[in-house]
Amino acid sequence: MIKQPQPVIAIFDIGKTNKKLFLFDDDYKIVHERCVKFDEITDEDGMPCEDLARLRQWVTISLQDALSLPDFEIKAVNFATYGASLVYIDEQGAPLTQLYNYLKPFPDELKERFYSTYGDEDQLAEQTASPALGSLNSGFQLYRFKHEQPELFERMQYALHLPQYMSYLLTAKPATDMTSIGCHTALWNFADDQYHDWIYAEGLEDKLAPILPGDKIFDTTFHDHNIKTGIGLHDSSSALIPYLVSFNEPFVLLSTGTWNICLNPFDHTPLTAEALHNDCLNYIQYEGLPVKASRLFAGHECEVQTQRIAKHFGQSADKYQNIAFDTDLVNQLNKKVPVEADQNGNVNPIAFNDRDLEQFANDIEAYHQLLIDIMQQQTASIKWVMNGAPVKHIFVDGGFSKNRVFMQLMSMAYPDIKVCAASVAQATALGAALSIHQHWNSKPQPNGLIAIKQYSVIADDAIKMTT
Repeated sequence: MIKQPQPVIAIFDIGKTNKKLFLFDDDYKIVHERCVKFDEITDEDGMPCEDLARLRQWVTISLQDALSLPDFEIKAVNFATYGASLVYIDEQGAPLTQLYNYLKPFPDELKERFYSTYGDEDQLAEQTASPALGSLNSGFQLYRFKHEQPELFERMQYALHLPQYMSYLLTAKPATDMTSIGCHTALWNFADDQYHDWIYAEGLEDKLAPILPGDKIFDTTFHDHNIKTGIGLHDSSSALIPYLVSFNEPFVLLSTGTWNICLNPFDHTPLTAEALHNDCLNYIQYEGLPVKASRLFAGHECEVQTQRIAKHFGQSADKYQNIAFDTDLVNQLNKKVPVEADQNGNVNPIAFNDRDLEQFANDIEAYHQLLIDIMQQQTASIKWVMNGAPVKHIFVDGGFSKNRVFMQLMSMAYPDIKVCAASVAQATALGAALSIHQHWNSKPQPNGLIAIKQYSVIADDAIKMTT
């Protein structure tokens, strides 16, 4: 009996560092994967940037190779990539420039020209739910391209965000999706639900491809294979999808890493100027609704300060990955080294950076104080996205979800909310697959996509963990 190939969806998950291809079966289990890293190249100003030609080649060759695997039948393909990155294409679809790095400094002269023309920086940030971040606002990249390279700008047919450019490679269909234009781009007026006035004043609306739903697909032929192809998603919004599919009660997701990003898809209240000054912004999820977000540079700070503690006390930094939580020590430190909350609820620098390590008896005590200081600012950051909806769960994924001290401090900070460490394999890629589920998968969306461990405080201030 001839074995029938297994139906799968191919997902390209393209990060700044790692480029991954996954094949998911119709139960959303990973059945095949490959990962590469590329060296960056430089743009005309010597700034490091993505090697777009190599990325384009890798995507097409990897998909071609996957199509040749005899055990699988690729029914669909979708993309999730990092944001704040634009590819400027001409009428033939060829890129006109390098893929500029969103960390590239934005010229002061252009910034002054923009705001002198279009008004107050704070007002524009509030209207577009985008803190003023220079090149991290992809709309500013487009403004810069128009004014610094006018001849190339005239040849440009469309500016595509990177997820949609990846899709365009297969479909030749230009598109814009809401998860990309809604993420700190300074392009979208959230109150008016359209592009901001400055886009029309600059004549840029025709340079942005038609806005299509996040679950839109195109029927594509690639190397004689018929494949349903999605239009791609911004990676942070894609990573939220497995949670939206799995949980109905209001929740926030604290996605932890170098940045701790708190996402609340149930708070639709407008961002205030105060929230923007506290590093809040709005995303837009694939179904078009806003997602309020705040961020804290906590993972980076934890790594730097852990190194400082280890060096001071003559320890290995690896020691602290599995430190047990000490309730008595936390109570003692709260009395001995009190942490003052900001009276206005502002998010401030993490206090541990200025602490003298000589005041601590040992490294374990210092490490607990570091996490207490981080938690002080983490709760301040979370508060800015918790005002508009009653939250039943806080899910923590990423590095801090494995840190028992952090998780149990979270539980103490939110005794009336279920605080859970969450684990989902390749959430970004999985979200991109789930977003077009109905187009390729005849099965109902599965349960149990996310493994959770709940932390809770009990009467004697000890803390228990349940699975």
